[in-house]
Amino acid sequence: MKIAMIGLGKMGANMGRRLMKAGHGCVGFARSAATREAFAKAGGETAASLAEAVALLDATAPRAVWLMLPEGRTTEDAAIELGGLLAAGDIVVDGGNSFYKDDIRRAAVLAQKGIQYVDCGTSGGVWGIDRGYCMMIGGPEAAVNHLDPIFSALAPGLGDTPRTPGRSQDIARSERGYVHAGPTGAGHFVKMVHNGIEYGLMQAYGEGFDILRNKTSEDLPETERFTLDLPEIAEVWRRGSVISSWLLDLGAAALLADPGLEGYSGYVQDSGEGRWTVEAALEEAVPAAVITAALFARFRSREETAFSDKMLSAMRFGFGGHVEGTETTDPKPRPAAALQAAE
Repeated sequence: MKIAMIGLGKMGANMGRRLMKAGHGCVGFARSAATREAFAKAGGETAASLAEAVALLDATAPRAVWLMLPEGRTTEDAAIELGGLLAAGDIVVDGGNSFYKDDIRRAAVLAQKGIQYVDCGTSGGVWGIDRGYCMMIGGPEAAVNHLDPIFSALAPGLGDTPRTPGRSQDIARSERGYVHAGPTGAGHFVKMVHNGIEYGLMQAYGEGFDILRNKTSEDLPETERFTLDLPEIAEVWRRGSVISSWLLDLGAAALLADPGLEGYSGYVQDSGEGRWTVEAALEEAVPAAVITAALFARFRSREETAFSDKMLSAMRFGFGGHVEGTETTDPKPRPAAALQAAE
């Protein structure tokens, strides 16, 4: 297949490269000429505008355009422009971290022109080019099925992960690392909750290692003070422990390189999904004490940081390349109904 990848940032460029390695064609668009040049050197076609990217796709419908852009205004503007460039039967995929209610609205507007809309929550960060991307997909079944070769190429595949006991039928999409979660919005909703859970897991690791580190406290009786080797503890927990995970792997690597995490300030930013997960919990009257507390802990880190906050920063850098101080403190407000106004 051939697809246009709009946005060649930390994930978009690597996703395009992974698709090309699997034999798919990829047209990459980025505003920066240097970014386009780097993608071209990797074997991709490049476009200097959305219109040019669409023109480089195969003329036979449905054409597919994948948005890998920051949530909010940037994605909204691209969707508006694509609505005027694509034709009935074509497909727009939003693979970023958009709010699921925005997906529902955009899909309804584009559907008036016969354009299909797929929302794809994508997890994998900067390592996805090699590890593959876990994808949670929402949208019409026909569009999702048409794009199955793309999703399959991006996904990790079954690999060496043991099958869950009781799964004896044919290998499902979910076992290969992607799932059609439901109708429009369902993909980003599942990814939103995924990231909310991530907040809680990271906070638990951070607090746990902070407790270990402070076992030397002078507030304790001298006989109860221990100087604990955090890199070694993180390493042993990676092997056979019930709390082993990729997040722990990243934490262990960070502690080995910098046991005191002196390279991190502990100022922990949030990109929005944790807030939206808490909002969803409120709407559904579901108690979500851990996720809510983890979100509030990030707010607190911006006033007074602790070692646990440095652990969070280290893990965020590990999986997503998030650099302290380079992101906005608060997610930008979701755009108003600009897509309807532009119709």
